Parts: sequence; structure tokens; C-alpha cells
Amino acid sequence: MTKAPYLAGQRSIFGPPRRTLPTLAISLFLTGCQLVSNSLASSASTIKKETRPFVAKPSVKQVEVKTPQKITPISKAPVEVEDIWIRIQSGLAMDLDQNNPRIQAELNWYKSHKSYFTKISQRSEPYIYFIVKEAEARNVPLELALMPIVESSFDPFAYSHAGASGLWQFMPATGKHYGLDQNWWYDGRRDVVHSTRAALDYMQKLYKRFGDWELALAAFNSGPSRVQRAIRKNKKLGKSTRFWALDLPGETTAYVPKLIALGKVIRDPAKHGVQLQKIPDKPYFAMVDTSGQLDLAKAAKLSGVEMNVLYRLNPGLNHWSTPPEGPHHLVVPVAHAEQFRTQLANLPPEQRVKWDRYTVISGDTLSTIAMKYQTSVNVITEANRLSSTLIRIGQGLMIPVAAKTAESYTLSASQRLAAKQNRLVNDRYKVEYLVKSGDSFWTIARKYNVSVNELARWNNMSPKDTLRINQKLVVWKRQDSQIAVVRKVHYEVRSGDSLAKIASKFNVNVDQIRDWNSDMSGKFIHPGQQVTLFVNVTRSF
Repeated sequence: MTKAPYLAGQRSIFGPPRRTLPTLAISLFLTGCQLVSNSLASSASTIKKETRPFVAKPSVKQVEVKTPQKITPISKAPVEVEDIWIRIQSGLAMDLDQNNPRIQAELNWYKSHKSYFTKISQRSEPYIYFIVKEAEARNVPLELALMPIVESSFDPFAYSHAGASGLWQFMPATGKHYGLDQNWWYDGRRDVVHSTRAALDYMQKLYKRFGDWELALAAFNSGPSRVQRAIRKNKKLGKSTRFWALDLPGETTAYVPKLIALGKVIRDPAKHGVQLQKIPDKPYFAMVDTSGQLDLAKAAKLSGVEMNVLYRLNPGLNHWSTPPEGPHHLVVPVAHAEQFRTQLANLPPEQRVKWDRYTVISGDTLSTIAMKYQTSVNVITEANRLSSTLIRIGQGLMIPVAAKTAESYTLSASQRLAAKQNRLVNDRYKVEYLVKSGDSFWTIARKYNVSVNELARWNNMSPKDTLRINQKLVVWKRQDSQIAVVRKVHYEVRSGDSLAKIASKFNVNVDQIRDWNSDMSGKFIHPGQQVTLFVNVTRSF
């Protein structure tokens, strides 16, 4: 039975039940879409939440490029049309006429979830023109421009608990191999421009190796070594080495049929009863050189672009500014590019980022200072050109700080995580847990009777990520009873109170109180102290 593709806030469509960051409605700035007549009629239906689990792409090592088979290049001049979908139709070059039960299964799902394409049109509008232009410049089939639909449903913040990220769902090692930097400030796997070019580079390399686009797509999903082993196995058995005959992982066997079925729908939407919203066939964004680090609050003011729009066009940015070491550019809507360039040219260099001067006091470490300023040790060492992490009392440090409050940077990594962690999860209540020495995802998950994958997903992490001592994690703990009604209570400690007495009063235990109050240290509490409790109000106390 074919499951549904990934949608916002659900499992990514390729991942061992892959979980992604919550998708935030891109429709905030997608307006004015006209509809193509007849086959491209409008649909305002909302996508039903569906999931289709797949396994994330493993990291790919550098591979030797074999001499490809002789292949006839796809020669075509870009077609000037008013709708990008029509332009894509003219560049579809894979075998979309073949019939296969796997293709038909995926096609059936698309035909029974027609509103999916309305949401895809909305999400893809800021990015798809650029992707199509890049694909055309490389003379590759425009089915490749549809890959982000299959990979991430065009969610630029898509993240799987296996570690894949961005429109193209690059794994960390593969991303680094293709020049996509990943650091505290920036993740190139989410950078729309750089990740698109890297993905198409990768696909061209795979095509040269296998001489077949279907095999190249399979290798993009499961890794070229896995596909090569399957080919060698079939050769020894005297079987066909075409994709359809290979013994590949389940998610890979569905990957190619999914893209071919998608190509069939895009080529002739009317035939399949699908409606596509018109997307103007013109650039949506322009890249502006910032010539250095720039606070996004200042960028928003100079360009006249809302903060959430800046983040959606620059999803590779993790925090409140562009990276100190680059890349030094920002993507903005075309209509705002000239204003941004002009205003930026008139901005004095010292006003691009706000700086605080901090004097080191007794007990300070770079770690404690970084925590105080919500930054990283590397940022401080780089900003002050420190050769080590040793600091001395009285030493002055320059700390780059955000010009506005953290909440103002609406789609930074911390704000996306906060939004996710504050969202109610079914019938559970939230517990904040501080990582202790010796902790692992497994030990914490076992403590709270949740799965490792759930715990990682709630904290926008991969189970393979390293935990830090005193790192705060959110756990959504199951209630004791399905009929329980749990409410958050702020209790003010009174004279004579103890943790044991408070726990007894509210039918909870001392360990729970400590978990709910991560800032609570030591055994003692004092009158007037505020204690957070999660109380089952169906119980008497």
C-alpha cells in the first residue's frame, strides 16, 4: 500500500522514518498567483497530512568516475513562456511513457491527493525559477528540477533525524564533499543557491558514472556504491542491470518511480485531474553582495524586506547575521535588490554589526561568556583573534551581538526550535532536561520512556549528534492516563516548604520537579521561589 509523500511538519519523504523541522507557512509572502486555464485551474484545498517513511541518503565518499556510455545530449533553447510549469514541460526528457506497477502506485497517490500540488506551487515559487535556469544551463532533463518536491516538498528548513537537511536533503558528509560549509553561523546545505548547484553537480557526476538518469537518481538516494554493488550482483546472475531489476533498499526502489510519476503529472496535469497554480516564469530573487558580516535586522531595514522573508530566502543562516567568514551575500526579492544595494553602500562598516565590550572577571571562561551572549566560543575567539581559549582577569573582549531581541529573528535556528518545543505534542507534557555527564540519547530516552528518534526530533538533532553537558533538551513525556488532564502550575514556595512536601501536595515526585525546573540547583528552596509543576488536575490534592 503506497503511503503519502512528506508534508509540512511530518516525516521527510526519504528517511528511515525521517522527521523534519516544522514547516512554517511560506504563503506569508506568496500572493497574487494567477491560474492557468483549463489544465492549470486553481485549487484552494489544503493538503491533508500524510506521511511516507523512507530512509535518508547515506554519506557518499568520493568515487572514481568511469567512462560513460555514449549519450545523446539534450539540446534545447530555453522556451520563453509566462508559466514556469509550461517551461518545465518543454524540458522533460526522461522516459515518462514507461509503465510499471511501482510508477502506477505513485501516480495513483498523486491523483488522489490533488491539493498537494496547490501547496507545492506555493512553496516552490521563490526557488523553482532559479533551479530550472541552473538545470537548463547544464543541459540536463528538467525532471531534476522536480527533485526538491520528492526530497523535501520544497521546505528549505527540512531536516531529518538522520541528519539530512535543506531542499535537496544533503547529508553532512556529502554536503562537505560538495563544498557546502556547515558551522555555527551557517549551513550551506540549506543555502538555496549553493545547495542547488551542488546537487546538480552531484547528479551530473552520477550520470557520468552510470550513463543512465534512473541509476543516477537511485545513487543520489542510496549512494553510488550501493547501486554499483547491485549492478555487479545482477551481472553475475545474468540479469538486467537497469534500475527496475536491481535489488535496492525499499526507499530507493520508490524514489525513481515517484519522480517519474511526478513527471507524468506535470507533463499533462489535465489528464490526471490535477490543477497547478501558475508561477511566473521570471526571477523571484537576486543575490546582493554584503562585503562582510551584516545583522539581519539591519538588512531587513535597509532592503524593506520582512525578516521572515529574508530567512526563507536565506535559510542557510542559523542565527542573527550573515557569517563573519562568509559567504558574504544575501538573497532578496528582485524588486528590493536595488534599494538594498544602494542603502548598504551608504552604511558605515562599523554599523553593520553591533559590538559589546566585555571585561573578563574571576571565574569566567570563554564557554560561560559565550553562554551569556548566546553565541559560541569560536565566534569569540575569531572576533578577538585569540590563539587559544585561555583568558585572564581584566582582559577586554569584543563580542558581536544581535541588534534586536532573539524573538525578532523570527526564523533563526533557535526560534524555529523554540516554536517546535513549545508546540503541544498530542496528550504529553513538556519536560526540560539538562544533560549530565554520561548521558546519551539512549539513556535519556529510556528514562522518559520515549524513542531515541522522538527525542532527537523534538530537539532538531540527529541521534548521532554529540550531547554537551548542561545542554537543555525538551522531552514530551506521556501522561500516566489517557484521561488525565495536565495543567502547568506556577507554585510560589512558602515558609516550611520542601521539595518532598510540594511533591506530595501535588501528587508528583521530587525528580519530576527537578526535571521541570532545570535552573534548580542544590537540595534547598526558599520562600518566594517560583516552581513550575505539571499537575494532573483530575487527581485530588
